[in-house]
Amino acid sequence: MNILILGAGRVGESVAESLLSEKNDITVIDTDPQRLRALQDRLDLRGVPGNGIQPSVLEAAGARDADMLIACASADETNLVACKVAHDVFSIPTRIARLRSPEFVTGDRLLAPEGFAVDEVICPEQLVTRTIGQLIAHPEALQVLEFAGGVVSLIAVRAVSGAPMAGRRIAELPRLVPQVPMRFVAIYRPTEHGADQRVMCEGDTRVEPGDEVFVLAATAHIRRVLDALHRRDQPVRRVMLAGGGRVGLRLAREIQGEVRVKLIEARADRCEYLTTQVGDDVLVLHGDSTDEDLLESEQVDECDLFVALTSDDEDNIMSCLLAKRMGARRVLALINRRAYAELVQGTQIDIALSPAQTVIGELLAHVRRGDVEAVHSLRRGAAEALEAVARGDRKTSKVVGRRIDEIALPKGAVIGAIVRGAVDAREVIIPHHDTRIEADDHVIVFVPRKRMVREVEKLFQVGATFLF
Repeated sequence: MNILILGAGRVGESVAESLLSEKNDITVIDTDPQRLRALQDRLDLRGVPGNGIQPSVLEAAGARDADMLIACASADETNLVACKVAHDVFSIPTRIARLRSPEFVTGDRLLAPEGFAVDEVICPEQLVTRTIGQLIAHPEALQVLEFAGGVVSLIAVRAVSGAPMAGRRIAELPRLVPQVPMRFVAIYRPTEHGADQRVMCEGDTRVEPGDEVFVLAATAHIRRVLDALHRRDQPVRRVMLAGGGRVGLRLAREIQGEVRVKLIEARADRCEYLTTQVGDDVLVLHGDSTDEDLLESEQVDECDLFVALTSDDEDNIMSCLLAKRMGARRVLALINRRAYAELVQGTQIDIALSPAQTVIGELLAHVRRGDVEAVHSLRRGAAEALEAVARGDRKTSKVVGRRIDEIALPKGAVIGAIVRGAVDAREVIIPHHDTRIEADDHVIVFVPRKRMVREVEKLFQVGATFLF
């Protein structure tokens, strides 16, 4: 695809890097020529300096031949106007806007073609907040991703000693966790050198303490899946947030009332504003989240979850390490730089969350070929899980009417779940080798390497004259 990206900031850069690996033609527009040059030196893309709301700049960037515009500049108004110009002047088929304001949502009348002409809205702050909310609800999990309208979930959890599945073979699963169908799609095991090695999920494979396990199951069974691999943690009741920016404020608003929240912010004027935006049960503190005396006085050792959400990666890492050393039960750091996110894996930081990766997961569903409903990036973008809809019949589809063992999946890819039936009566099927895929099934596929995704997409493309 020929894709224009407006904005070369952190999100734009991460989106460009990810989409380049998908073999797309990428052009980035930004008002900062120096930033564009740095991006071009690192990535194989084209940079066009200028204001992306101006038709002449879009023309120079090749808008007449573009298949998609992703507007992720820092200002909402810039992204809205750029989508309108892209639609009215250049007829770019797909227009996606990064919008921070909660006033605009996908499907809103203002975003219709006669309005700002935005097909899809991406809000990094909302996506990050939703992700953290899932982790608060399921404190044992490293990641919880939903498919098929929330009917099926992919759960990442680290196995611990004493859990029912620790040291057991996968074949023993039906006896250890009866009446809970689930599929282990991947296991990553730490090596003595600190790296992770992927272990094939077969009947004789043993789940060892320390393994990072990815499991697909019906969302209704998440609790029992986690109990099988991890000792049940106490519910999250006390949360300390470091950083009162957009994400910190949005998260405090969403979880207030459900848990006790302390919010640390370094700027005094921002603290005053925060007190007007949150309820009385949120304690706003003026101070430095890396101040050991402050954390001690606010009893960080009694905190169930410490979340560092400032705009500074180094501060987030240091405050999380400090909070963990002082007794916080679990810590989560918001980290923008991929190198930093990889660096902290295996340290005392329990979860490193990348806003850009959450955005990329949303965007990839629009870039994928075939009938792909949802895409989630896993393990910092190295692997993916996607939800594809099986269309056609046995003559026009490579999957419909065929057993799982008849489908030519790339090596290592796993069909972990199938969702069948109408929206109000969906059935979750954990397939076996002889399970047949039917038309309109939602098929959840785990792909261990991104380069395999194209092969999976082609399987779900319907051909008018295809002969198997």
